[in-house]
Amino acid sequence: MFCPACAHEDTKVIDTRIAADGTSVRRRRECGACGHRFSTIEGIELLDLVVIKRDGSREAYTSEKVEHGLRRALEKRPHTDAQVRGLMSAIERDIQRENASEMASGRIGEIVMERLKTFDKVAYIRFASVYRSFEDVKEFKKELEDL
Repeated sequence: MFCPACAHEDTKVIDTRIAADGTSVRRRRECGACGHRFSTIEGIELLDLVVIKRDGSREAYTSEKVEHGLRRALEKRPHTDAQVRGLMSAIERDIQRENASEMASGRIGEIVMERLKTFDKVAYIRFASVYRSFEDVKEFKKELEDL
């Protein structure tokens, strides 16, 4: 890895720690040329996953899209950024465990809802109302009764 200070390519790892959620590794590095110390974070990438949309089109999985929907549902709810990141990590672990090269967008939505249901019921209802396209109050009531 190149040093961000001098661009020398000889850096060594001097400390490694696994993140609390187990999905990333933080490494402390030192440049062999200038002695500059810096940190890197390694995480799992779901690069090979193709999402099959409802209309049949396909696109590469992007965690940003899932996280955006999640954060919208959790807007103005009493959760820290660290808690939301932890939830996102759990969702991505669940997606990874499916061990599939292709996944329907509906399945990803179900995984998000399963996690939200136990994390924050209000956010769950918000997400479900958009995801399931609630048309009227009866559908809201039914979902609330199922909680």
